[in-house]
Order: sequence, then structure tokens, then C-alpha cells
Amino acid sequence: METRRRSSITWLLSGFFLLAFLLHLSNSSAEVHHHDFIVQGTPVKRLCKSHNIITVNGQFPGPNIEVRNGDTLIITVSNRTPYNVTIHWHGIRQIRTAWADGPEFVTQCPVKPGGIYTYRFTIKDQEGTLWWHAHSSWLRATVYGALIIHPKEKKKYPFLPPKREYPILLGEWWDQNPIDVIHEAISTGSAPSISDAFTINGQPGDLYNCSSKEITVFPVNPGETILLRFINAALNTELFVSIAGHSMMVVAADASYVKPFLTSVIMLAPGQTTDVLITTSLPPSRYYIAARAYSSAESLPFDNTTATAILDYDCGCLPGPTQPPPAQPILPAFNDTLTVTAFSAAFKSPTPVKLPSPVDEHLFFTVGLGLFECLPGQICGGPNHTRLTASINNVSFVLPYSSSLLQAHKLAVPGIFTTDFPAKPPVEFDYTGKNVGREQPEPATKLYKLRFGSVVQLVLQGTSIVAAENHPIHLHGYNFYILAEGFGNFDPARDTEKFNLIDPPLRNTVGVPMKGWAVIRFVADNPGVWLLHCHLDVHITWGLAMAFLVEDGLGVLEALEPPPLDLPLC
Repeated sequence: METRRRSSITWLLSGFFLLAFLLHLSNSSAEVHHHDFIVQGTPVKRLCKSHNIITVNGQFPGPNIEVRNGDTLIITVSNRTPYNVTIHWHGIRQIRTAWADGPEFVTQCPVKPGGIYTYRFTIKDQEGTLWWHAHSSWLRATVYGALIIHPKEKKKYPFLPPKREYPILLGEWWDQNPIDVIHEAISTGSAPSISDAFTINGQPGDLYNCSSKEITVFPVNPGETILLRFINAALNTELFVSIAGHSMMVVAADASYVKPFLTSVIMLAPGQTTDVLITTSLPPSRYYIAARAYSSAESLPFDNTTATAILDYDCGCLPGPTQPPPAQPILPAFNDTLTVTAFSAAFKSPTPVKLPSPVDEHLFFTVGLGLFECLPGQICGGPNHTRLTASINNVSFVLPYSSSLLQAHKLAVPGIFTTDFPAKPPVEFDYTGKNVGREQPEPATKLYKLRFGSVVQLVLQGTSIVAAENHPIHLHGYNFYILAEGFGNFDPARDTEKFNLIDPPLRNTVGVPMKGWAVIRFVADNPGVWLLHCHLDVHITWGLAMAFLVEDGLGVLEALEPPPLDLPLC
């Protein structure tokens, strides 16, 4: 009798769990998306010249990926180039899947020429505009594309649904191989050549030679609401963007919704994304979308050209010799820091947030350029016969080559890194003054260890060594709240009262103002090794980076997943 009762209970429980599983399947709309990325050389023509550039699947920009929150991506990368390759999924949290994050020698060894690696990860509680790009040397100049995360099925945007959407990728173009550009700079210790053009979805536009016929055109109809997803994929330049005659309502940034606000101009640093709504309420015609540099560094050369695309109202008229040119937008001056400051201050979360507290780790990082003394036998093209470098807390980050940092951490490989990255600069000085210290940075591979679940508050302090400029700082594997930004040297007694503790914006890349500072806060809830770096690629090349080592928490769900079997070897 007892055996029969147990059998009945077992059958009922089995039936219950089967029914629950079937209900879960029926209610779950998450999908698995498979993509093949073939990284290869591709002939293109820009600015009257033919080039063989590195692309994904022969496309420039690369293919856009569109998924929903909760979906899984399985992307197989085949390297058919002579260079090492990795792909970074910029802004994806990679919860417990740091192996798929992508920066070479940080979370993986690169995919060597002829090699293959499959990235596998799930989108968890994220929606909005992100992007993917190469994270090896300067391949990112042409290897990038949009990664758009739509809300789950039956979920809506927190704003009026747009009639149509366009991803707009801002890029930077060199009339030579970008890898050669940075190799020359490294060999001489000098700054690399500036770019020859900016691009919008791969095309420079009407204001450059040999570029009008292929200008990017976005067709619209009168009376529509359009969602434009701007992505700054430029290598080394922050960019102003404006649309002739149209106001833009900013609704999201870095795949986080914001309290909507109107603006006539936006500014994106490399790595950042901004979603805006526009209404096509003007007389049917053609209107320029234009992008030009915001160059905050004083007296340094920059690309002073302007990329254009066309917002084309469907007016039933075809372009011709009698049709007037598109209307021109008004863009700020290249050094208009006041406009940048006002634009940055407008970002707030849509509703009050519950900030993580209390703070367990109070960190203070100086970020900026520096100089190495010239050693015998070196070519030294920097100021006063030196070599240019960059650092955080006077440590110029050096990537390993025999192992990735994450592999060395999980396999306990000795001699790859140390965990003594300083929590504050070794020497205090007038960081943004005219007579700043000139202590030579220390080249090293130092990590800062964080306990799982610890609350981290980080002051990012810009410096004036060599040159002061805006630094877009990106943290892999995390979003963070931006509590405040300001100018001068951060003073906790004076500046803490400026913190926005009510509705600070959530971002993955923050612009540290020229001769200024920014304060961010996050919870170390994602185990792994996570790169923090300036997203001006010349600066990360010089060493403006460090990495956090976030330890596993308690149990499987707070631990890094095992490495994939096909993880590349160094």
C-alpha cells in the first residue's frame, strides 16, 4: 500500500513538473540566434582611392545583429586575415560568461590567422542599442557593427512606438592601413597620423572628394516618428551630431533608458550609443545629418572634416541639377566644451533609483597621458625626445602574451599578473594644474581584486600631464551609475554634495571631462577579469587601462562558468 502511495505521489510530482516545464516553454519566447562571422580582406573605394580593408562577411560596416532581451547568441568567428582577431560585444554584461567578452589577452587569447572561435552568451535584462567591434590592435577601424536588443515579445518601448528605426554608425577613415598607422606610432613613440575622414554607415558624404554618389540616405515619410540609434564607432574622435532643422529627443544611452530631453545636438564619445526620436514635420525635402569632431585637447592636431548623410523625405521628387542641396545643420565649434558639459548633465534615469550602498571600496584613479624617457637605440618622436605613453594611477598597462589574464586567473598560472594595482595614485599632485608632476609611469600588468558583491565607488580624475583632454572610460562587464562630473581636482569635502543620489544615469562608458573628474558607482556582481580603459584606441595602445579581478561568490550562480572547449590558445 505504501509503495503504491509513493508511486502515485511520484507520478503526480512528475506530471506537475512536466506541466510546469511545458508552461515555461509555451510562455518563453527567447530564441537562439546563430551567426557566422568571416573576418576577411575586402576591396573598397573611398576618397577616390581603392583599399583592401578588413571586414566581417565582406560588409563595411559589418552585419547588424538584432535580438530580444533574453535571447542567446552563438557567433562563430573565422579568421581569414594575417592578423590576430577577437570580437568584443560592447556593453553586454556577460553574466558568468566572461570568456565571451572578447578583449585580446584579457579574457581570451586571440583567434590566430586561420583559426575559429565560437562566442556563446545570453542577453540578460538588457535592451537598447549596443554594438560589437574587433578588440585587437586597430582592426576596430573597419570591423564593427550594431547590436540591437529589442524588448521581449509583448513588451513595449517606454515611449511612443516609432514608425521606423535606423542604426547610424559613426566611423573614422584612414587613407592607409590602420594597422600600419599604429605600428608606425609605436615604433617611433609619437602620436599616430590623424584620420582622413569620418563616415556615417561607412560613407563620408558630400563634403569629401569622390563620395557624393554613395552618400548614406535614410528615407522617411512626412509625419512619422523615427528612432535613430547613434553609435560612435570612431577610433579616436568624439563627435558632435546634428540634423538640419530637426530637434532630437534623447530616450536612451548605452542600452539604458533615460528621462527624455530635447536637444539640437548630441555628442558621443567612442564606445557610446545614444537613441533619439525625431518627428518628420518639416516641408518635404532633404536634410543633412552631419558629424564633426569634438576636440578637447588644446593645440593638438585633429581631423577637422565633416561627415554627412541625408534624411530624405519622400516628396515624389528625384535629385537633379535643379534641386537645391540638402539643408545644412548647425554644429558647435570643435572645442565647445560648454555644450558637451550641458549635454552630459541632461542625462538622468527615467525614475528614482535605489543606489547600491554602503560603499565597500573607495577608489581614486588618475587617468591621462605621460612620457617615457628615451632609451639607447630607441626612436623617440615624443615631446623633447621622449616616447608617448598613458597610465592609470601611474601604471601603464601591459598586456600579457603567453596567456590571457582570465585563463591565468582560473588556472593559477604564475607570473602573468599581480593584484597590487594601487587604489589611489602613488603621489598626490595638482592633477589639472599647469605645473603638474612628470613622474615616469611604471609599465606593468597589475589587477585590482574585488570581492563578489562589493559596492565600488570610483573617482576618475583627469590629469594635465602632456595634454589635458576628455577621456571616455569604458568598463567591460558592467553598467555603472554616474553620480557626478566636474572640473578641476576632485575635492571630497566640496564635491560630494554635487552627487546625484536620486536619478543618476546608468552607462557603460563615461566621459571624464578635460581637466576634470567623474564619479561612478557599481556592484561587483559579475565574476571574471574586466578591463577598464579609455576608448580612444591610441590611449589604450599607450597603456591607459587596468583590469578588475572579481572573485566568485557563493555557489554556482555566483561563479564564472567553465571555459569553452574551443577557447583559443596563445
